[in-house]
Amino acid sequence: MVSKTDDIPASVPNCNPVDLAREGEIANSKDTSKTALKDPCACGHRGDTAVMNGVAGHDQAEEAVSKQDSSADAEDDNEQEVIVIQDTGFTVKIQAPGTEPFDLQVSPQEMVQEIHQVLMDREDTCHRTCFSLQLDGNVLDNFAELKSIEGLQEGSLLKVVEEPYTIREARIHVRHIRDLLKSLDPSDAYNGVDCNSLSFLSVFTDGDLGDTGKRKKKGNELEQIDCTPPEHILPGSKEHPLVPLQPQNKDWKPMQCLKVLTMSGWNPPPGNRKMHGDLMYLYIVTVEDRHVSITASTRGFYLNQSTTYTFNPKPANPSFLSHSLVELLSQISAAFKKNFTALQKKRVQRHPFERIATPFQVYSWTAPQTDHAMDCVRAEDAYTSRLGYEEHIPGQTRDWNEELQTTRELSRKNLPERLLRERAIFKVHSDFAAAATRGAMAVIDGNVMAINPGEETRMQMFIWNNIFFSLGFDVRDHYRELGGDAAAHAAPTNDLNGVRAYSAVDVEGLYTLGTVVVDYRGYRVTAQSIIPGILEREQEQSVIYGSIDFGKTVVSHPKYLELLEKTSRPLKVQHHAVLNEKDTAVELFSSVECKGIIGNDGRHYILDLLRTFPPDLNFLPVEGEELAPESKKLGFPRQHRHRLACLRQELIEAFVEHRYLLFMKMAALQLMQQKANKDKTAALHDTSTADAESESKPQALETSEKVPDGMPTSPTSSESTLTPDDSEATTMSEKSAPENQEAPADLKSANTNGTHEPSAAEKQNGGCDSLLKDPKSQEVVLNACKAVGSISNTSFDIRFNPDIFSPGVRFTDDSTDDIQKQKQLLKDAAAFLVSCQIPSFVKDCLDHSSLPMDGATMTEALHQRGINVRYLGTVLEFVDNMPAKAQIEHIYRIGISELITRCAKHIFKTYLQGVELSALSAAVSHFLNCLLSSFSDAVAHLPADELVSRRKSRKRRNRVPGGGDNTTWASLTPSELWKNVNSEAQSYYHFSLQCESADQAVEKYGLQKLTLLREISIKTGVQILIKEYNFDSRHKPAFTEEDILNIFPVVKHVNPKASDAFHFFQSGQAKVQQGFLKEGCELINEALNLFNNVYGAMHVEICACLRLLARLNYIMGDHPEALSNQQKAVLMSERVLGIEHPNTIQEYMHLSLYCFANGHLSTALKLLYRARYLMLVVCGEDHPEMALLDSNIGLVLHGVMEYDLSLRFLENALAINSKYHGPRSLKVALSHHLVARVYESKAEFRSALQHEKEGYTIYKNQVGEAHEKTKESSEYLKYLTQQAVALQRTMNEIYKNGSNASIMPLKFTAPSMASVLEQLNIINGIIFIPLSQKDLENLKAEVQRRQLMQNSGKIEEQQASQLELDDKLPVDD
Repeated sequence: MVSKTDDIPASVPNCNPVDLAREGEIANSKDTSKTALKDPCACGHRGDTAVMNGVAGHDQAEEAVSKQDSSADAEDDNEQEVIVIQDTGFTVKIQAPGTEPFDLQVSPQEMVQEIHQVLMDREDTCHRTCFSLQLDGNVLDNFAELKSIEGLQEGSLLKVVEEPYTIREARIHVRHIRDLLKSLDPSDAYNGVDCNSLSFLSVFTDGDLGDTGKRKKKGNELEQIDCTPPEHILPGSKEHPLVPLQPQNKDWKPMQCLKVLTMSGWNPPPGNRKMHGDLMYLYIVTVEDRHVSITASTRGFYLNQSTTYTFNPKPANPSFLSHSLVELLSQISAAFKKNFTALQKKRVQRHPFERIATPFQVYSWTAPQTDHAMDCVRAEDAYTSRLGYEEHIPGQTRDWNEELQTTRELSRKNLPERLLRERAIFKVHSDFAAAATRGAMAVIDGNVMAINPGEETRMQMFIWNNIFFSLGFDVRDHYRELGGDAAAHAAPTNDLNGVRAYSAVDVEGLYTLGTVVVDYRGYRVTAQSIIPGILEREQEQSVIYGSIDFGKTVVSHPKYLELLEKTSRPLKVQHHAVLNEKDTAVELFSSVECKGIIGNDGRHYILDLLRTFPPDLNFLPVEGEELAPESKKLGFPRQHRHRLACLRQELIEAFVEHRYLLFMKMAALQLMQQKANKDKTAALHDTSTADAESESKPQALETSEKVPDGMPTSPTSSESTLTPDDSEATTMSEKSAPENQEAPADLKSANTNGTHEPSAAEKQNGGCDSLLKDPKSQEVVLNACKAVGSISNTSFDIRFNPDIFSPGVRFTDDSTDDIQKQKQLLKDAAAFLVSCQIPSFVKDCLDHSSLPMDGATMTEALHQRGINVRYLGTVLEFVDNMPAKAQIEHIYRIGISELITRCAKHIFKTYLQGVELSALSAAVSHFLNCLLSSFSDAVAHLPADELVSRRKSRKRRNRVPGGGDNTTWASLTPSELWKNVNSEAQSYYHFSLQCESADQAVEKYGLQKLTLLREISIKTGVQILIKEYNFDSRHKPAFTEEDILNIFPVVKHVNPKASDAFHFFQSGQAKVQQGFLKEGCELINEALNLFNNVYGAMHVEICACLRLLARLNYIMGDHPEALSNQQKAVLMSERVLGIEHPNTIQEYMHLSLYCFANGHLSTALKLLYRARYLMLVVCGEDHPEMALLDSNIGLVLHGVMEYDLSLRFLENALAINSKYHGPRSLKVALSHHLVARVYESKAEFRSALQHEKEGYTIYKNQVGEAHEKTKESSEYLKYLTQQAVALQRTMNEIYKNGSNASIMPLKFTAPSMASVLEQLNIINGIIFIPLSQKDLENLKAEVQRRQLMQNSGKIEEQQASQLELDDKLPVDD
């Protein structure tokens, strides 16, 4: 697939014109075949999984040689050669001992090591780990790229040669065998280790999908479908079971190959045996109950004569010496041989996405009761506590700081280099996050010695595996002025947001620390990489920029000013001067807390970025300061727990964007007035117009130069904060361009050079140097600048001073005006949040362009608009006072449950700190009983036997942080807990809940206890036993301590981005929205390759990419391909986001549609039922999305002639649509029509007529008589009337003539699959585009017309004509 690079410039605004010439040449050199890794080769080594192939897709990536690449022409030629070389994959033959030679397809950039990985994964060679590959007798270097090996070409024979073992190799071998034995066992996923996570898709598809594609059973599809859903899935069902959340996967009942495989107690071998080559001893019990002792020696594995109590290392007779443990075990145990073979067959049949590790650990909040089996590797891991011995290299810890910073320093001149760099950054970050999480848990579990053991536990700090850990408490009254412990708890997350922002700007030469924030067992732990040399020096000497005492003493440094100046524009930070203790002015480009330290490695580090963004004045009462009326009206400013409340980056961006549009409008308006005045005086009309034109251009140009980067407008600006999901919304500036037609051309240029330096902007605009010659235009710009609060008088540039209102910071006298301006700007931003962003969030919910289903998706939706969760109470009040509240009731309900569970989480945090480890499960179950159970006197069961040893004095109690009186938790009662929840809601969210118990909350707000349980478990990291809980019993509590299985950490970290891939993805989306499907599809495919290159095979963004790709495949008529891509998207969503995440539910719905289109009817139904069940658990039945789901289910059931069932679902969909879209909406009309069709199939014409008439009336009122929908409906009404009359005649005939009546045969038709599919497409917002050229032209014209309408704000009047299709071009919603 040749990438259409030449099409990109249209949608990549900051492309230098120079590059475009090159683009063409490059594109031409790409006709070489592109199938290097795409063809699945015989060995299940599927290129598209990029599992073993770190470099899979690397070759495809290269072809899009960088857009921004402005390197010298000399490079071009070799760039082209590179592309040609890299496109050609080739096949080699591999010969392993005891197997037939087989072919393996490889690509030239792969390393030899990757062939090793493939062999260790293949069914027939998976039991070998210690071997070398040889070509003509020469051993290949593991880390050599294939293209660098002499004589390696198409058809070469590589021999697998067994090598002698070392201790390390023997350990790796045993580990690998254990992994193979456990490959189908989900316990690692339940326990949240090694980046395993759950996936249940295969349970519902029964292998219908994917490569097998061919149906196993032929014959009439309809007879074999059992369509009845389980009772709890039917509309209106009151029971919500938990057990179906994790259906039984028959593959998981593992075939037992061995009873025990563990290290022998005779390890390590004594000296005399070492000299015979003994490396270690294993103890094994076979399924037949034979106990054997095995020696791992340099030559392989053999049976020895030791028993449990006597050591006899001599080889047994026969000793079965084998190079691989599997070969040895197969000889001594028939059951092992049979089961191991079967197990490996199953293992390789699983979809690769079910077994690849995810980049970050995903935890499951429910798990079944599993038997605890012996496991030598797990035991060994626990003993060595894996103290940074990653990859079995005992004694070597990783230098995290060095790795994190070195990857940042990698070159990024062209695309291949940037990909390599981003891949390295991403990999190190995910490893660091995993190590930091393990370390934080070890610290809280009391497994790590503090570096200051003499101090009290709250003040202790730890170092483990080269990572520094500190607890989130206010030590040494550091935060006393700012809110004590509450501030100390908020500071780490603020700091992390700062680190995210600076990492995203990515300025060369400026370094941030690796930062991970872990909440575990009620404690907040911050993990940071260590600056070289910082531990040897006092902080006072180290800090050469910023302040260590909140601004009393401040220092600055020219190098830091230079580096931070580069970040100040994208982060909107104003350059300002503050006074130090000697009253001299010190210049800063950041807040005073931001410290600069030069490490021993000579790098410039910045840390303590907690005030990167300006303070939120709505939550920061300051004496003598009045807020804007919009804020005051809502009762702001409000007192907050701490004084560190700051605005989100998204809000700053939106605010600046809003001001920019205001600025352009004002300038354009004034220019037009000037032009009008000129027109009166000018003699020649023409010249004057030309004049005015030339005037407005320089003005816009100058502004465009100074547009701060990173605006969400330019889809390519590298700091763009959009995520793949929200980028579908067209960017703001395009939607709300000013009405007058004077400025848009310039506006565009203004937005696009977000990331350019001025020179480039000037070039793009024709190198006009004479900016603002005309004094009148200067005045216009000056007025506009003043009005919007720009810091410059000649251009638009809004920045914030993060130190305003910081206690202890003093400014110079000459900056008083400036400070006043800054204060006003902060008040405006705070007012903008409550007067613009909150209403716009609610409006998006009202018109269903934002559809949160649970707490997490709601939080995400708020964050995208820059609204902090502390505004949740304000948002809920706003919703509550809406006239159309009924239409966003779901938002209110999700908001309330989020509010309750967050309050409970705050209380739970302090509650847990007082619990000692032995009582943890009892305490957690007691808390959940108080929160959710209807049993009013929940009494805690103190673990009696374990609390006998009351001699506390003897215990070393200061090991675990905290540790108060250890049984106070037991005295909590439900009424007390709910009282606390109410007061927390009042004090933190300023919202009055007025619920005295769980039952009252459920009653008053229509909540579900199961949903609340899910939310609180996810937020606190609690894992509970999956069984049916009786919340409503008044006689016994719902939870016992046996129900609490585990408590996991909740981890926040930086998510490094794949910027190039993301730009391709966005350009692809833009193409699709303009109707260029094929080009869009190619760009998205390209993005997918690049994403795979950076993230590996599993990532949220790859999931979005696959979903869009599947949708495009479907629209372009390639149903099997759509199915295959969507299957991957579902698996990935389950693995990366969680099995019941709202995104996963959506993916299931899309997959069922493609299944139906491919003729897998029963699978389509199973998937829809699964989606409905998940939705019931996550948010209950009353949600607008449920209407879509039920319409889908109803249609499929109609298709398989289950009319009564179909009606239950369709009528429920009708009811929900009427509630959430209003009874006159087109969605409701369509619902009526679907119901009418089922009644027609049942021959109940009267009911059918009634519904179709309803639909007809809506169409007639909304879109008028002439519209095709209205006509279709009226035709259908005529047809129904005829059928009804015919039926009546026949009935009369029967009454009159009795049995000898001549009966006209009536036409009862089962709906055709095609008609059902057509309706499915309509309700899912997919329209097929008849792809004749003329139609395409019309479509594009239509799209442009719509965009114009949107711009001019006329869309409201026209809403009606948008019809059922929701003006959906086939873009994913």
